[in-house]
Amino acid sequence: MSAPPSGGGAPIENRRQLIEYFAAGNKPRAQWRMGTEHEKFGYHTKTLKPLAYDGPDGIRAMLEGLTRFGWEPVIEGNNPIALLRGKASITLEPGGQFELSGAPLETLHEAAAENGQHIDEVKQVAGEIGASFIGLGFAPEWTREDMHWMPKGRYKIMREYMPKVGKLGLDMMLRTCTVQTNLDFDSEADMVKKFRVSLALQPIATALFANSPFKEGKDAGFKSYRSHIWTDTDPDRCGMLPFVFEDGFGFERYVDYMLDVPMYFVYRDGKYIDASGQSFRDFLQGKLPARPGELPSINDWADHITTAFPEVRLKRYLEMRGADSGPLPALNALPALWVGLLYDQGALDAAWDLVKDWSTADHDFLRAETPKSGLSTMFRGRVLSELARDVVEIAHAGLRARKRLDAHGADETMYLAPLDRAVASGQAPADELLAKWKGEWKGSFAALFRDYAY
Repeated sequence: MSAPPSGGGAPIENRRQLIEYFAAGNKPRAQWRMGTEHEKFGYHTKTLKPLAYDGPDGIRAMLEGLTRFGWEPVIEGNNPIALLRGKASITLEPGGQFELSGAPLETLHEAAAENGQHIDEVKQVAGEIGASFIGLGFAPEWTREDMHWMPKGRYKIMREYMPKVGKLGLDMMLRTCTVQTNLDFDSEADMVKKFRVSLALQPIATALFANSPFKEGKDAGFKSYRSHIWTDTDPDRCGMLPFVFEDGFGFERYVDYMLDVPMYFVYRDGKYIDASGQSFRDFLQGKLPARPGELPSINDWADHITTAFPEVRLKRYLEMRGADSGPLPALNALPALWVGLLYDQGALDAAWDLVKDWSTADHDFLRAETPKSGLSTMFRGRVLSELARDVVEIAHAGLRARKRLDAHGADETMYLAPLDRAVASGQAPADELLAKWKGEWKGSFAALFRDYAY
């Protein structure tokens, strides 16, 4: 979900500092990088049950085993809860989902190499303890009761708060996995255009990467049940953010949004202090019930912005959050899609032309329908796979224009191959899984865990 927090520091003196926090993300094009994050489920290879934290074959053993590759542990209490190596990190989701947050890299070739190295390291350690890992958007068989909570203070607070604001928040925490891409901008205007394009097209990514059609051993009735879960998690901090498309949107408007997102916690002296449901606006006035008389620091603001979960999230970069996790080619395809769309001006302009006349009703329709129907969704008289084909073609053009070649002279368009197949067939990964489950697997998931493990 996020790197370890950093709370504390010099107090915020005025609201302008909150705006300047985001503006500090502006970077000249030459300094633009990409970061890829992906989550995966760990399970016992013999029993196909999820890994607990403790024990010789648990998540803690995975973290400790990975230190042989130069990863440094991050400790909370007496427990390793994350690993750091250079600018990359490995963190834990609430149910033990393993997340790689990759380093900021220049090319998709570097990102693919990083993903491949990470999977190789994870497989080596997992094999020694009888574990395996798989990339899916939602756990296909496991119930909430099957899952094991990780020993992180942040998650204890969220666990208690989530049922107060939505029905599916605990499922989001315990049983979902995503792949995410983080991208830069060079100015406020550039951020605005990229935010609008990526937010409008996020449902297209949801459909292309849909990989969670099962729930507790049955057909969930969704191609991306993971995506659906976010619609009933917490309306205060999730969704499509219609204000992004309004005139005047910029850093300041996003600050207003974040000030209206209820808090989860304040981090002090290595501990999480429960501030769930409280207001950062009150915090700015020294009136936070959890810390009466205390003013927040910019580090508290940085922690707070990690507690909003819209389909696209602004930090000092933009996060694309709409896709299910999947096999290694999918983990490389997501950054390829968004880099192709957003990092070449011609492609960005073409993508904007595609979506600029969409209404709020259009955005809401796509957000609601694509988790159910995927690429077969009908939108504006067209099947969504046709629109997705247009989007992927724009991404191809954007990557060709970048001319970033590997050692063999191949450009970055190779990483779009899974999406080329999806738009040609009209079939996302979920469609393939459903067909096999209803056919050759005869309703069993043993083959899924065997054939689709990393």
